[in-house]
Amino acid sequence: MEQAGALVLFGITGDLARKMLLPALYRLTADSRLDLPVIGVAKTDLDLDGLREHAREACGGVHDAAFEKLAGNLRLVAGDYRDPGTFERLRAETEGKGFLVHYLAVPPALFAAVAEGLAGAGLNHDARLVVEKPFGHDLDSARELNGELLRYFDEDHLRRVDHFLGKEPVEDLMVFRFANMLLEPIWNRSHIRSVQITMAEDFDVRDRGAFYDANGTVRDVVQNHLLQLLAILAMDPPPSTDARAQLDEKWRVLRAVQAIDPADVVRGQYTGYLDTDGVRPGSTTETYVALRAYIDNWRWAGVPWCIRSGKALPTTDLEVVAELRRPPVTMFANGDAPESPNLIRFRLQPDAGVTFDLLAKEPGKQHARPVPVSVDFTKVLGPMEAAYERILLDAVSGDSRRFARFDLVEESWRIVQPVLDLKEAPLPYEKGSWGPEPAAEIAPGGWHEISTTFD
Repeated sequence: MEQAGALVLFGITGDLARKMLLPALYRLTADSRLDLPVIGVAKTDLDLDGLREHAREACGGVHDAAFEKLAGNLRLVAGDYRDPGTFERLRAETEGKGFLVHYLAVPPALFAAVAEGLAGAGLNHDARLVVEKPFGHDLDSARELNGELLRYFDEDHLRRVDHFLGKEPVEDLMVFRFANMLLEPIWNRSHIRSVQITMAEDFDVRDRGAFYDANGTVRDVVQNHLLQLLAILAMDPPPSTDARAQLDEKWRVLRAVQAIDPADVVRGQYTGYLDTDGVRPGSTTETYVALRAYIDNWRWAGVPWCIRSGKALPTTDLEVVAELRRPPVTMFANGDAPESPNLIRFRLQPDAGVTFDLLAKEPGKQHARPVPVSVDFTKVLGPMEAAYERILLDAVSGDSRRFARFDLVEESWRIVQPVLDLKEAPLPYEKGSWGPEPAAEIAPGGWHEISTTFD
């Protein structure tokens, strides 16, 4: 893993750089964790002073020594990504700076053009290419894009960003699973009845109508973020902490996931979506999806993995709920109501922690009721590192474990391929609801309520 001597940031004046990458670079600089030249490339009328002012505004208008250090590291190459002259100027700017990381915060349609331009100027040697999602639009386009990029960068020097893999609470799942013997012995089909993954957003598509309408919920978050999360939750223990060992185990479990059956999917579209600017008349793009997935291996055979995600839902949360099987004999039921199951809840955002829903005897009565036992990771462990700080550090160092290897991307597209671009219109649902009513039937016994607090 080659340590980079300089970071080349394509799209430095774009939205992603302004919202995520520049603030992350500032925090890394302020914490003395990153200090290297940052060469921005963009089709822009800004000069270097203008870029520095743009970065200052993106970072919150700071005026401290840390920002001055970052500003001193900034360089700018202005030009069109399809113009060979842009890459000749970039070569001159990076001369003598050692190993390069080319970070593409540009639309995916430009990935191949930028890679070709870099190769034309000899900038694909002693270099690593980092590309943002989405990686392809379906299985065929992902394979085609991968083939184009491999013409100029081999797999060891290619990184595909899924920023979910940079979130510290997601990485906490690995520690929680494989560092605690409390959990691992019961983390299998013998003890787990079902697993529910909910990624809810309380806002609509806002001003992203054209982008969202071309993608929808399955492409936007299920194929990448949520299947990567499933892989971490369902994988077997890797034999070492080596990046390749971890990625191999993720591949093995994704390879065992059945392609989604359209009969196990409920798609929804919130009322008013069709009135959004950029949305096609009569669009059948989903803004909500609930689905069941099954994993054909010894650990998980027969256990439904239920995933739901959508826009304009009641809350913004990301939570995993594992429901344990009930004891074989009911002893403490409340009348005709069955005993509640034990639940293990991993809460990933907006705050992170874990809750065990156990049963305890209700005082003065002979039946049991659920008692949550919770830990708020932020209160106990302190503030967590932002996802893009980790992504940038790994891009510079070469650590691949928080990036998506192509065989994992390929399996993810295979899994969702049968439910892409379905012709049936999504079912309508009202803003602020939990999606179309039939979605409740996707999870056995219904979806568990999202926990909103650790108190």
